[in-house]
Amino acid sequence: MKVGNCMTRDVKIANPDQPIRDVAQMMASLDAGVMPVGDNDRLVGMITDRDIVVRGVALGNGPDTKVRDVMSVGEVRYCFDDEDIEHVLANMGDLQVRRLPVLNRDKRLVGIISLGDLAKSGEAAEAGEALGSISVPGGQHSQTTH
Repeated sequence: MKVGNCMTRDVKIANPDQPIRDVAQMMASLDAGVMPVGDNDRLVGMITDRDIVVRGVALGNGPDTKVRDVMSVGEVRYCFDDEDIEHVLANMGDLQVRRLPVLNRDKRLVGIISLGDLAKSGEAAEAGEALGSISVPGGQHSQTTH
């Protein structure tokens, strides 16, 4: 099965110029701890609740601080919508991430895939293995390269 068959397509995307207050409110309403940051439909970074706390609040930045000032940038990790889910699951385990933005081959953001999406797709055992490697003590929770 391909990622495009089980990913979440209706993804909320943060804008780099949005205040972190707005993104935190979106995260709260979605019960999500991470959001892709896009400029139009181009993925430019990721923002996590941890980014807001550590790079925002902890450094004295207020709620009107722009997303671009606290988001994770650099090599953003992603997958393609036409990749096999088995490969993506293994990659998620290796990268120790629970979700990845999904791009089409034109590198346009088209969705997000989570371990939960993969478990619902019938890949529960593989998703459990990936989660097991992510949940190891001392594991990294980076959202950053394909």
